[in-house]
Amino acid sequence: MEKSQKINPFILHVLQEVDEEIKKGLEGITLNIAGNSRLMPVERVTGEDFWILARILKKTPYISGLDVRYNCISDVGAYYAAKLLQKQHNLIYLNLMFNDIGPEGGELIAKALHKNKILKYLRMTGNKIENKGGMLFAAMLQINSSLEKLDLGDCDLGMQSVIAFATVLTQNQTIKGINLNRPILYGEQEESTVHIGHMLKENHCLVELHMCKHHIKNCGIKQLCDALYLNRSLRYLDVSCNKITRDGMVYLADVLKSNTTLEVIDLSFNRIEDAGANYLSETLASHNRSLKALSVVSNNIEGGGLVALSQSMKTNPTLSNIYIWGNKFDEATCVAYSDLIQIGRLKPDNTDVEPFVVDGRLYLAEVSNGLKKHYYWRPTDGEACSHSSNAGFTLVPVGQHI
Repeated sequence: MEKSQKINPFILHVLQEVDEEIKKGLEGITLNIAGNSRLMPVERVTGEDFWILARILKKTPYISGLDVRYNCISDVGAYYAAKLLQKQHNLIYLNLMFNDIGPEGGELIAKALHKNKILKYLRMTGNKIENKGGMLFAAMLQINSSLEKLDLGDCDLGMQSVIAFATVLTQNQTIKGINLNRPILYGEQEESTVHIGHMLKENHCLVELHMCKHHIKNCGIKQLCDALYLNRSLRYLDVSCNKITRDGMVYLADVLKSNTTLEVIDLSFNRIEDAGANYLSETLASHNRSLKALSVVSNNIEGGGLVALSQSMKTNPTLSNIYIWGNKFDEATCVAYSDLIQIGRLKPDNTDVEPFVVDGRLYLAEVSNGLKKHYYWRPTDGEACSHSSNAGFTLVPVGQHI
């Protein structure tokens, strides 16, 4: 009424549901106003709608999380989000992914976090805050001492801001998880891995690191592996969607012989082939006893490499999750993974394939399980945070929200 603004029925419906939960005495509620929900009619939230939300949330002690992914709040909404972060003292989780927030909106949110001592997890994924916004978030991490997880994937960060984050994280002792996926990098020198590698040698708090689409080749993975000989905190390494080949697996297999902290490695959408899979399987069979999950989805691996990985699971009692879809299955592969599932060594929820028989021959079908299946989207049925679809975050939890 104050703004003479029409009511957004989607927001009203969600708030009415929350009222019911509050009446039952529930606290620590996450307000879910995701614009990509297919379970109900959605009228996407605008910057002006977000002003009303912010006004409501300032006075509500029961709300500890706010998820407004895939809406249209833009820099106007970012202004009110910044005000909310300054005045709301219960909000520990804020998801603003894909909301058309630009560098100016990013600046407002980064500066609001200078004084905020409550927020633990912020997702800015897909908002094009660019290099300018990235630099301001890096500067914020020099001051903020409460934020534990920050997601700046697909934010068009430049090399300058990636270097700034690597530099700041040599000192910051509170960030446990950071996502720097798909920066805009020019050149072929893999410079980002040099700086991230140096940071990993110095930092002993970071648990989760995402470096998808960094153009990492074998030289880059060597830089990271050299650092992992000295690092004793990193448990989840995501280097999917890069250009790593079999030679890079020599370095990774070697570091896994002595590293006892890495529990989840995501190598999806590289090109390690049979030779790379063999290097990993030798280490997993005879040396490593700490890795719990490995994803080699779409790596141009053929039967020999896939069977070698299945054999390593028979002697390695720790490796519980393996994801292999998108490679070249032959009959031996189908039999090997079917046997692992039948004898109970590989649980159906812990892999992305399922055996079936046609005309007496065994095949493998794809199942919607993985390390982070629901990173970008929500399923139309079932739980959005199911453990089998987001196993990486289940095995290595950083905070209460994915």
